[in-house]
Amino acid sequence: MKLSNQKSYVRFWLASTVSSFGTYITTLALQVLVVVNLQGSTVDVGWINSSRWLPYVILGLVAGVFIDRFNRQTVLVLTDIGRGVLLSVICFLVVLDKISISSLMIIMVLFGAMSLFNDAASQSFVPQLVPRGLLMRAYARLEQSAAVSETSGPTVAGLLISWISAPYSILVNGILYVYSGLVMATIKHDPLQVQTSEKRMGKQIKEGLNWVYSHRYLRTLAFNTHIWFFFHSMLGTVLVTFALTELGFNASTLGLVLSAAGIGAVLGSTISTRVGDRWGIGSGMAFSRILYGPAVILMVLAPSSEQEVLLTSTFILIGLGQFFYGFALGIEGPLEMGYRQSITPARLHGRMNSTMRSINRSMVVIGAPLGGLIAEMFGFRTSLWITVAGLTFVGIWFIFSPMRNAQIEEDETE
Repeated sequence: MKLSNQKSYVRFWLASTVSSFGTYITTLALQVLVVVNLQGSTVDVGWINSSRWLPYVILGLVAGVFIDRFNRQTVLVLTDIGRGVLLSVICFLVVLDKISISSLMIIMVLFGAMSLFNDAASQSFVPQLVPRGLLMRAYARLEQSAAVSETSGPTVAGLLISWISAPYSILVNGILYVYSGLVMATIKHDPLQVQTSEKRMGKQIKEGLNWVYSHRYLRTLAFNTHIWFFFHSMLGTVLVTFALTELGFNASTLGLVLSAAGIGAVLGSTISTRVGDRWGIGSGMAFSRILYGPAVILMVLAPSSEQEVLLTSTFILIGLGQFFYGFALGIEGPLEMGYRQSITPARLHGRMNSTMRSINRSMVVIGAPLGGLIAEMFGFRTSLWITVAGLTFVGIWFIFSPMRNAQIEEDETE
């Protein structure tokens, strides 16, 4: 059985790829908007990143119950179109000279709320479109598409920002989100019938929490991933401002070097399934998590200088660091998602995914502004070295945890 024969999945894959591509445009464009157009600081970038993930802290567990009760396709359509509208509003506010850090934060909170429900529905929707035996390959295909988007997205974003400016680049992504929603609306499938609405919300939330944090392997994966997101968010906040201000990159150069992560992710996601088959799910993920620390070390060692030779070294080191970081993400993404969905009962998919993502994004809410604050007080490199230490700790913890022995087969009856 081939994924290409699953027509509903192919449409879902197309819609997801379009929105994923646009997301990389907005991620860079928003940070350039804050630093260049609004003359903001690293702390401001941190607050914008944090506000985007704040709804995951407040509504994350509730979203899981909602997704398990309602039609996931409808949620995907409405939230994609809604996010497109919100991004368009940002552009119009800039044109009218009415934008500010505070108003941008408010919009990003609303954007984050829609992303929360969209993410939970998206992760839980795939098992309704493909047979269980194709799940790992289905998530690998999505990861490959995301990796291609990560490769080309920052480059296109840099060129777009240089050509039409950051606000209009954000508008382009708004249009892509609307298109994604319209494609998602054309998917035909048999909705999953889950009878959970008679239970109280508190009981349903508790049921999802118990599943995640009581499972002998999923518990370790959850806690380890939460800490990983804390340090990952510090890197995401600091790196762009570090490159734009201290390293002297412009938007197009920055987009080009960041695309190296996408190249690494394409390679990683291509071999992800084979790594899982050969080494096992847990061991494959352990290999990935130990790579993050060394990848960031390469970025920290990039010299700051206007000399052409040193600028070339800077470009190469940042690019190599991004490549290995993306390679690790590409390998572990399909393994983690396939494992989580395969061992979790269908009635708990929404709550399991939302529980994981809500706590993960809560770490971003804390880590993003903290990374910016440390960079402001002690310098970019200090903040990045702390990130290295944290990611290295996460990798070592994972290697010596029970999760390294996890296999889907032995957890089917969990």
